[in-house]
Amino acid sequence: MPEGYTTVDSLADSLEVIIDSARSRREYPATTATLAERHKLEDNKGLSWSEIEVSRLSAQGGITEATILDNPQEWSDIIRTVTPTITGITTFISRRSEHRLNKMVLAQLGSGMMDAIERKRDLDGLATLDGATNSNPGAGATMSSGVISADVSNIQGNTTEGATGAISTILHGFQIKPLQDELTAGIGTYPIPKGLTEQIYRRGFKGAVSESEVYTDGNIVIDSNGDAKGATFARMGFLYIQGMDLITYDKEVPKRGGGGTQKWIYDEYAFAERLSNSTSVFIRENYSDAPAPTT
Repeated sequence: MPEGYTTVDSLADSLEVIIDSARSRREYPATTATLAERHKLEDNKGLSWSEIEVSRLSAQGGITEATILDNPQEWSDIIRTVTPTITGITTFISRRSEHRLNKMVLAQLGSGMMDAIERKRDLDGLATLDGATNSNPGAGATMSSGVISADVSNIQGNTTEGATGAISTILHGFQIKPLQDELTAGIGTYPIPKGLTEQIYRRGFKGAVSESEVYTDGNIVIDSNGDAKGATFARMGFLYIQGMDLITYDKEVPKRGGGGTQKWIYDEYAFAERLSNSTSVFIRENYSDAPAPTT
């Protein structure tokens, strides 16, 4: 018989594997669809949602009693269409897995499919915002409140068609950090007065810049050069079209590996930029440096 002290190492094969907790990897909140102007494609009305834009007319001044007003102004129109497409996901869980896996782990599988759909929807919205013609401050440049302020001014006051209604800004958290630094730069140099600077020092940057509410979206991708693309946009210029309502299916599949359940989720939607006279004016991309904060 071997001599020695008995420890957990010598009886390692007898140790029971105990799972004390389980969690799903955290998802970033999806923001784009909640900030867009939403429309529903009605059933039995074709594949696309369509909108007509009617041109402006010009009035004539300086009319006198001797004026013969006989120069009719002509209306013209532009039709634009948005065609929703289907997004889907499927999973299969074997019957054996349902009987053998830890119950805490199985409980975490319930929301994963819908989380994937929501992340895909958010990424599609971000891709639409990325398609805007106007972009600033540029790769490698620092994001600032002045950029958002300029965006808002251009969106509201451009000569093609000024936007009305809500304006939003979506940025990666690393792009928002410089906005916070702007307002806390004086800390350590002079006393912090009551008000905005103190609030940001205590709770971080939250709220609006130049009438635009600022939102964090962690699904924004930081590229290999450390830059990220957010956007400032008018709600009226950013469209979300819902096609068929989200639907789920379940099916028992007895022929695969002792049987199991396959699930599907499908959704039909599309994002689009609303142009004005075929011009991109309601969305302005915020392409800036997005370094991981160190101080």
